[in-house]
Amino acid sequence: MIVLDEQLLGRGLERDIAQWYRGTVQFITDLRPHTIIKDEAIPALLRQRSQPTFVTINDRDFWRRVATDQRYCIVCFVLSDARAREIPSALRALFRRPEFRTKAQRMGKVIRATNDDMHYYAFGDSQVRSIPLTAQ
Repeated sequence: MIVLDEQLLGRGLERDIAQWYRGTVQFITDLRPHTIIKDEAIPALLRQRSQPTFVTINDRDFWRRVATDQRYCIVCFVLSDARAREIPSALRALFRRPEFRTKAQRMGKVIRATNDDMHYYAFGDSQVRSIPLTAQ
């Protein structure tokens, strides 16, 4: 399951991701309809689902601010709002990486992806690891 942050609504990203992703693609607002969802409530909502990957461009509020949990993955793309349309291809490229290819490999990680590299920290290990994009 891929869960998109509400700031990504109205761009057709869910449709573009669903073209290649076999699981469910939905927005965080679908997990608790008709309510305001604060960023700090998102981890609790994710824990109620089966192995979701939460995708956001709000790295300021998630990267190094949210605790890891073996039941979910958080991916923070460092993209401006104007570049959010790049998320489907960037997410697909991330899922093709050996480190994140399967759900089991992604769960428990918070990932921050920039144009140049990726960083992540994992459940039970607060050390930030770096992966250059040129390495495949």
